[in-house]
Parts: sequence; structure tokens; C-alpha cells
Amino acid sequence: MAEVRLKEITKKFGDFVAVDEVDLTIEDGEFTVLVGPSGCGKTTTLRMVAGLEEITAGEIYIGDRLVNDIPPKDRDIAMVFQNYALYPHMDVYNNMAFGLKLRKTPKQEINRRVREAAELLGITDKLKSKPRQLSGGQRQRVALGRAIVREPQVFLFDEPLSNLDAKLRVAMRAELQELHHKLKTTSIYVTHDQVEAMTLGERVAVMNEAVLHQYDPPQHLYDQPTDQFVAGFIGSPSMNFLSARLTSENGILYVEGRGFKLALPDNDQITEHDSEEVVLGIRPEDLHGPVDSDGDDIIDVLVKVVEPLGDEIQIHADCSGQELVASLDPRQQIRIGDVIKLRVAMDYMHLFDQQSGRTLR
Repeated sequence: MAEVRLKEITKKFGDFVAVDEVDLTIEDGEFTVLVGPSGCGKTTTLRMVAGLEEITAGEIYIGDRLVNDIPPKDRDIAMVFQNYALYPHMDVYNNMAFGLKLRKTPKQEINRRVREAAELLGITDKLKSKPRQLSGGQRQRVALGRAIVREPQVFLFDEPLSNLDAKLRVAMRAELQELHHKLKTTSIYVTHDQVEAMTLGERVAVMNEAVLHQYDPPQHLYDQPTDQFVAGFIGSPSMNFLSARLTSENGILYVEGRGFKLALPDNDQITEHDSEEVVLGIRPEDLHGPVDSDGDDIIDVLVKVVEPLGDEIQIHADCSGQELVASLDPRQQIRIGDVIKLRVAMDYMHLFDQQSGRTLR
């Protein structure tokens, strides 16, 4: 196992900057997820670690070794691809053993590693099967097995679950977590799915437009996003954003916008931003109601869409021309066209600078 360090890594394709001075340290034995929208630079970053993409600037270390000029086969990494990359004419055993045979690993050792990996992944009975005889989940296990038998210092995963159906993806996420707990190999995992990132990553690196925005444990990203992009990307449904202004009245600080005026908690230390234009961020699950009372934590909305989901209902509503989503108790009788009052959990709301998007609270 080994620590992986990226120091000011940059990748340019002509004048286009795909990755811009990314600093990242993955601790020995840690499972880190790179997440972001398509084109943000996450896969390019992974490919630079693998040696499949040339680095424009910066340094990559695996353990104590600077690997910038070391070919992929000598980096002691194993990569699991989105499309499995299995040889169709070989059975499962030989697909898993192929890399070891190229390295001239003794036959007895190959057999031991393949059978141990197959047992770990629950595919011992498939060792004589060809890839076409396997389901998508079984093919992914074979691809994982091929990586495991190499006993590398680092696993690299490039959206390995994206070709699976929704139910199987959930099951495979759990299997990957269990596998990492057993192997404890340093792992870097790329996905565009923030739910996948939150459930798998011990730490998650959120990227957008070639830049690393935040690198923290999942709950920290959710509770303390560094900017508006991270706040909107992490969490499902996404955080609501409402244009507002900070105002003060009789010693109380308010966040005020079209159709609402909400008092900030007493312990807020953002008085220096009084009168500034801000963006109010409220997660759908931090809106509660409907309620009958008025108050300085109440917001009035017009219900436009109602989506019953069993364990909750999601409503899409209009707040004086600004759209928001609320996740509410499914037993509430709410209909399209209703005007309702919702209570905002003000201790959990967020404020962002309207110009820079940086977090104020």
C-alpha cells in the first residue's frame, strides 16, 4: 500500500486546460472518490495517476516515488475500467490470470491468487465461463478480480458501475465497501454520481471546470460546503438557492428576499456582511410543514408540483418568483395550487457571497 500525492497537477490539451493545478493527498489505505460533472477533469486526473495521460505540469508521487516519467506497467497500480475490458475469447480464470502470466509469475502463485480473489468475489463457480455467459455484475467482479490478483499498491476505478442497472449498482457499492474493508488498499475512484461518491468515499474530492473545489469527508462536504457549487452538487435533491440581502433591525440580523424575511440565529458571526447581496441556501429536507403559524423562520410558497415517493413527498413550489423544492412528511395532504407556510430550519441554512459563490455561513 502507498500514499498518493498530486502536487499542482496540470493538464492542457492545446490551449484548453483540463486539470488546473490540483493538489491532493490520498493517505495510505484510504478510499478517495473524485466526483464532478462531465468534463470537470476527474477522469483526466485519474489517467495521469495511471500514466495513461502525460502530465503538463506538476508532480505525482506513489509512496516515495516520483512517477511522472515511469510507464504505467511499472507504477504498481491496477485499474478497473467502465467497460470491464475483458478478453471475450478467454474464460474467467485466464482473464484474471493474464496480467500475472505476462509478468512470468510462477504458475502455482497465479493459481493461488486467482482462486483467492474468486472466492473473495463469489465467482469461484464462474472460473471456466466466458464473459458472454456472465451478467453485468459478474463481469464487473471479474474485472475487480483481475485487479486484485496483481496485489498493487493502488487501485484506480474509472466509473466501474456506470453500466449497471440502478439496483445492481447499489448492491455493487456495498460489495466495494466490503472489499476495501478487507483489502485496505489505497484506492482512487472516479464517478459523476454524487450519491455513489458519498456512500463510497472516506474522503471526496469535488471538481468542476478543471479545478478542485473541496476535499473532505462526505458529511463535512454536506454540512460545510466551501462554496455554492459544492453545496449544489452534493445532496439529492439539490440545495435550494434564493437571492437575498442581509439586513439588520433592532439588533437582529435578517436574510431578506422576495416573499420572505428570516431571522438569523443569535450566534451568527456575519454582521460584517450587513447589507450585502447574498444567496440563501436551504436543503429540501430543512423545510418543514405545512404549518399554521407565522414567524421569522416561516416562508410562504405556492405548490406547483407534488411528487409522492412513499417515504416522503417532494413538492416543487414558487416563492415570489423563485423556485424551491421541499421534502415533506408523506402523510400531509398537499395539492397543486395550495399556498402553504413552511418552517425553515435556520440553524442549517447556508449563505453564499452572490459574486464569488464562497460560503459566508
